[in-house]
This record gives sequence, structure tokens and C-alpha cells, in this order.
Amino acid sequence: MDFSPPIILASSSPRRAELLAQIGVSFQVVAADIDETPREGEAAIDYVQRMAEEKVTAVAALFSDRIVLAADTSVIVDGEIWGKPLSRQHAKVMLAGLSDRNHQVMTAVAVHRGGCLEFQLSVTDVAFAALTTAEIGTYVDSGDADDKAGAYGIQGAAGCFVKHLSGSYSGVMGLPLYETAVLLRKTGMTLEPGNE
Repeated sequence: MDFSPPIILASSSPRRAELLAQIGVSFQVVAADIDETPREGEAAIDYVQRMAEEKVTAVAALFSDRIVLAADTSVIVDGEIWGKPLSRQHAKVMLAGLSDRNHQVMTAVAVHRGGCLEFQLSVTDVAFAALTTAEIGTYVDSGDADDKAGAYGIQGAAGCFVKHLSGSYSGVMGLPLYETAVLLRKTGMTLEPGNE
């Protein structure tokens, strides 16, 4: 008898794992190993959807009998895709670029089951306050900007940088829970929030 969790989360992100657990889903983590380089001239919306599709497809090839869920998040500034910072100095440059202006956070979620692939897209508008060089330096030196799209995590200290948000808070964290729930219910799953 197979006692494996019903879902494979194709992500190594601890934030996505925490969010998925919040809605009562039992899952196993299997990170997808793909090239995340944007194609020349690729639109942001196409990029995040392609990344989610490539992640979910790569892992689904290993687990054909399971539901596989993947997501991809990018920060978009004036139509340009801002991924994870390459270094802490790069993170400081990115945060200075977000200071006192608006940007978008796009997260695409993909679910693969039995050869069937479905998507949901979350787009959130985020307005940052004006940041001082000292604030940016302290935040980046804390390590919280590491490995995060746009060099910030809204659930951490950078939450105080956000003046206004219109859209999905969990989507900015990396897994929009409403859209994720819609996709999982389509597979026949019953979600039990609170049963982590």
C-alpha cells in the first residue's frame, strides 16, 4: 500500500512549503532542476508561465501517478523581469531601484495530473516606500534578501517597505493560495485549512 503524500511540490522554496501546509495539503518536496534564464525578448507573463510549466513537467516525468504542483515568481519593473539577486551588492542595487516606486509581482502556478496541465496566474501591484541607503544595507546584510525575487521577502523585515499592495499577499510570497486552491480542487482534492 502506498502511503506517499498525494502531492509533489516541485520547489525547494521553504516559503512555498509553508504556504501549502497552511491549506492542509500533505506533500513531498522534489525540487525541479531547470534553466531559469529568460529568453531574449520574452514577456514577463510568458516567462513565469513557462518556468512553472517546465518545473512541473520535469518533476511529473518522474512521478507520473501523482499530482505535481509548481510555481514561479518574478518581480516586474517597467516590464523587465527581476529575478533573484546574483550577489548582496546586486541586491542593494535592486532594492534601490524599487525604492519609492511601484512594481508588479507575478506568480504562475501549474498543476500536472495524469498528462493534464492547468495554470493560474496571480498579478499583484506593490508600492514601495522611499528607502535610505542605510535601510537597504541593513536589510541586505541580514541575509533576508538572499535567494528572493526582487531581493526582498514581504513576510520578513521588508514588509515595512511596502506602502500599498493590491492583489495576493501570498502570491508575493511565492504561492498564491486562492489560485492554488482552485487548481487543486479541480483535481478532486478536498482542502482542509488548519490541518497542517
